Amino acid sequence: MPVLPAPPSLDDGAAPEDVASWVAAHLGDLAREGADGVRPGALRGGQAAADAALAGLDVRGYARSRSTVLPVARQGATRMSPYVRHGLVGLAELWAAVAQAADHDRRRYRDELLWQEYARHLYARVGADLGRSLRHEQPRPSGWPAAPWSEELRCVEHATDALRSDGWVVNQQRMWLASQWAVRAGAAWRVGEDTMFAHLLDGSRAANRLGWQWTVGTGSGKPYGFSRWQVEKRAPELCRRCSLRDACPIDDWPDAGVGPAVPGPELGRAPVPGGPDAVVGGGGERVWLTAESLGLGDPALVADPDRHATFVFDEPLLRRLQLSGKRLVFLAETLGEIAATRPLEVRRGDVVAELAGVPLATTYAPVPGWHRRRAALDVVEVHPWPWLVAPRADRPASVRSFSAWRKDVGR
Repeated sequence: MPVLPAPPSLDDGAAPEDVASWVAAHLGDLAREGADGVRPGALRGGQAAADAALAGLDVRGYARSRSTVLPVARQGATRMSPYVRHGLVGLAELWAAVAQAADHDRRRYRDELLWQEYARHLYARVGADLGRSLRHEQPRPSGWPAAPWSEELRCVEHATDALRSDGWVVNQQRMWLASQWAVRAGAAWRVGEDTMFAHLLDGSRAANRLGWQWTVGTGSGKPYGFSRWQVEKRAPELCRRCSLRDACPIDDWPDAGVGPAVPGPELGRAPVPGGPDAVVGGGGERVWLTAESLGLGDPALVADPDRHATFVFDEPLLRRLQLSGKRLVFLAETLGEIAATRPLEVRRGDVVAELAGVPLATTYAPVPGWHRRRAALDVVEVHPWPWLVAPRADRPASVRSFSAWRKDVGR
């Protein structure tokens, strides 16, 4: 494929709509909504946006309000997750940023950072197996008469509207949607997970699949029940405005028990593949940028400020995933900012074909797709991944549960 023109840079005065037009022109056929439906999401991509969000990070009241849905002004969620997902802000940076916060807020926020790190360790261990039930079959209740995410329920309609328009919802709503889809309606959890993943600006298979498996009970052994009680507590105005408020079909807890055990992957104590502790090799002529590490502080970028870089929009993968256009806009905003600061080549096609024959420098990524492509490319220089809790070969950890993992890694 020919090299694409660089996306417009927000730092150079472009508007999000200009970037959306670029995505529609060059990637619109790969977007879930089609070229005519490509729109920006609620959060801007790029290092400048990430740095501004980090500078304004305030976790006062986080322990009390992190699960608040409405009113929006009282939400305690920080919305840093899209920047974490794409390597614009590291978990270690966020850990340090809240060092002076009140004890209960700091501990609760750091717990969430560790949960994200646990998701990465788990995904690094089991890879694609995270896409199948880890410990138990999905509960299979029956009798739900409508679509899994029936928009007659105002709570579901509000969450799915935000998911589709903004590309971000608080974790409480993600749990509601996952539980409603799989635990109450009995629809296949992987289908629901794929649907949510396609829209989330912070969509990562590690975090999203872990969240669904924990909620559905396939990974935890205890399904999370969603009912009117949570809505009344976290967003009471939704119930007041719901046409079904006097005949609520989710008044009671869903009737779903733990599914039968499955022969899943080994989750007990074992090493987690963590990549190199220091730079391995050298002499990369070009930096291979991946969606996991798009910050201006990417180690392979920083190692040589004059070295050209390449990002490939993976056409076969994107055609299969059918991501929402707003996710592609977020990526394009980020790439436009990089292109304004250093030589960057943006391509569309098969990653291996587009980068074939070039000695590459890159930053390790704890995802199976990186390993597959690395094995087929001429990667001569690998930079360490910036872990919050680096895996240690001399300290194998269990990934059976968050609490077991946390105990084993000493955090």
